[in-house]
Amino acid sequence: MFGQDRNAMRKVFFDAWKKHQAQEKLEAMETILVQIIALHPEYHALLENEENLLQDFPSATGEPNPFLHLSLHLAIQEQLSLRHPAELTDLYQQLVKKHSDVHKAEHQIMQCLSEMIWQAQRNQGMADEIRYIDCIKKKTEKG
Repeated sequence: MFGQDRNAMRKVFFDAWKKHQAQEKLEAMETILVQIIALHPEYHALLENEENLLQDFPSATGEPNPFLHLSLHLAIQEQLSLRHPAELTDLYQQLVKKHSDVHKAEHQIMQCLSEMIWQAQRNQGMADEIRYIDCIKKKTEKG
């Protein structure tokens, strides 16, 4: 979506949040980003200080990377808007109904999306959509 430049990708989050706080007109993508950010008050202070743009979030600390987390939400929203994978929309609706919460439903999908990305990187191959959808299906079935 934004290329390979980590800082340029992150700046999009800062800019959208800044425009939102200034009550400026948002582009369509910025509106989606602001909606996602609004669900994460724990990241608001981070996004209010652009010096945080360069901050690292090493996995060894156990702290989640807020930019990765927000980007995964964005990826799910994009998948839903494109209806790809095709089964995702129905599974998403099942999870929303199951949890009575859109945010929780996305977090369930996010676990599967993260796993799919990790596996693809580890195997230096393509993302396995079948495995991704199967993972989400299992989450709709669990009590």
